Amino acid sequence: MSEQNVQSVQTVDHFDRVRGGLEQVGMKTKATTIRNADFLVGNVQSYIVETIRHDGGDTIFMEVATKDGNTRVVLPPKVADTIFRQRNALTKRTRQRLGREQAADRKAQGIKPFGGKPFRKVG
Repeated sequence: MSEQNVQSVQTVDHFDRVRGGLEQVGMKTKATTIRNADFLVGNVQSYIVETIRHDGGDTIFMEVATKDGNTRVVLPPKVADTIFRQRNALTKRTRQRLGREQAADRKAQGIKPFGGKPFRKVG
């Protein structure tokens, strides 16, 4: 084999292999492009994000384009689940903190908490 033929017979990278394998298997979202600009320095990064849901969970495909080049990342279902759990945990803690602050404000204003009967399921 000549050197030119060896270069043309390359293995498919991880991103393409996983993406191609899930193409017909699961439901997918439309690819979304997000452009993030750092106004102080003027750097711009573009992110293309797509999720495919299959029997094993949600796999997230992300392509990042910067002035230094492009990077493609596959986030497997375990990583996607971890991101989802962490986001939900932070949301819950934020809501709890805001609820405590609002309750303290109402108490300081002399507003009494609702003193109705507890809810009971009928039947």
